[in-house]
Amino acid sequence: MTDPTPRLEPQTHAAGQHIVLLGRWGAAELGQRGQWQRLQRQLAGHGTAAVWDLTQLAWLDHLGAQLLWQHWQGQWPAQLHTHPSQRAMLERVARFASATPPAQRPYYFGRSIEHLGTLVLAALGHGRDILLLIGGLWLDALRLLRAPHKGPWRDFSGHLFNMGATALPITALVGFLIGVVLAYLMALQLRQFGAEAFIVNILGISLIRELGPLLAAILVAGRSGSAITAQIGVMRVTEELDAMQVMGISHGYRLVLPRAMALALAMPLVSLWTTLATLLGGIVAADLTMGISPAYFWQALPSAVEVSNLWLASTKAMVFGVWIALIGCHWGLRVQPNTQSLGAGTTASVVSSITMVIIVDAIFAVAFKDVGF
Repeated sequence: MTDPTPRLEPQTHAAGQHIVLLGRWGAAELGQRGQWQRLQRQLAGHGTAAVWDLTQLAWLDHLGAQLLWQHWQGQWPAQLHTHPSQRAMLERVARFASATPPAQRPYYFGRSIEHLGTLVLAALGHGRDILLLIGGLWLDALRLLRAPHKGPWRDFSGHLFNMGATALPITALVGFLIGVVLAYLMALQLRQFGAEAFIVNILGISLIRELGPLLAAILVAGRSGSAITAQIGVMRVTEELDAMQVMGISHGYRLVLPRAMALALAMPLVSLWTTLATLLGGIVAADLTMGISPAYFWQALPSAVEVSNLWLASTKAMVFGVWIALIGCHWGLRVQPNTQSLGAGTTASVVSSITMVIIVDAIFAVAFKDVGF
């Protein structure tokens, strides 16, 4: 059986040097590890002045022809023996390889302005769609109040379980670890001033008012926000959304409203759960590093943190939940019927949700800076 390994044999004749190519010069053989580099080393030193014989090749495809044309540096050998099919393949590779690449347009400042204008128009389009979703959510809520017995309660209970109850383990774990880290870092600084007792005030205010709801919202945005976009996006790919429209079923009433309601109810509870887990982590770390007992921590916490901070955190978490649901539904409804658009929409949903959470948290911090202190 003929050896399929691609190789070449230099031969010396009276007329000069002959390069005979043997084996299979195809993608299957050249794609093996190290074959391309090995042939390049064998071809080195044999220029176009030699006589090249390709008639004994068992196979030659475009990849092998491309390797030869690159070695010849775009110049035909002085003498080349080939079959007609091999000659046609080499000529095809030479024609496309020698094609002049399109000239790049010179840079001008107006192109940057055009790109900026495109981004602004895209942002305005997203803002318009979000505004329509908000208006539709209010109308659907009024429709639900008028006829609550016809509401999508089964969808609401399913989303409430999937977005709320199943998120408790991961939020508790992350919150506990964050609390341990914060307590250790604060202990290093407070010990220098003999102010270990103030760790209750710092942890209480920071976790209950800010970090607890923010951490829960970021975790839910990455977990449930992406799931919302993926679910609705798959419905677009499988044409379920078109079928709902044909049957007269409102997308907002059956898709957006149940998810917004579920996250509006689940987020304050998940936020409270995450805050408790974070406080537990801080208590454990404070006991181990500074000797502050859990009993003292729980005794001093009510006087250090006012109840209004808890109400503010719950309200903020509810707003986070509604916005996460709206953004997830927004990107899901914009998915095109292809997998690439589905992946891009899911990624954009997570990034947009987390960015929105941080922006809304900053707005709450500025608007209610005098509440709870």
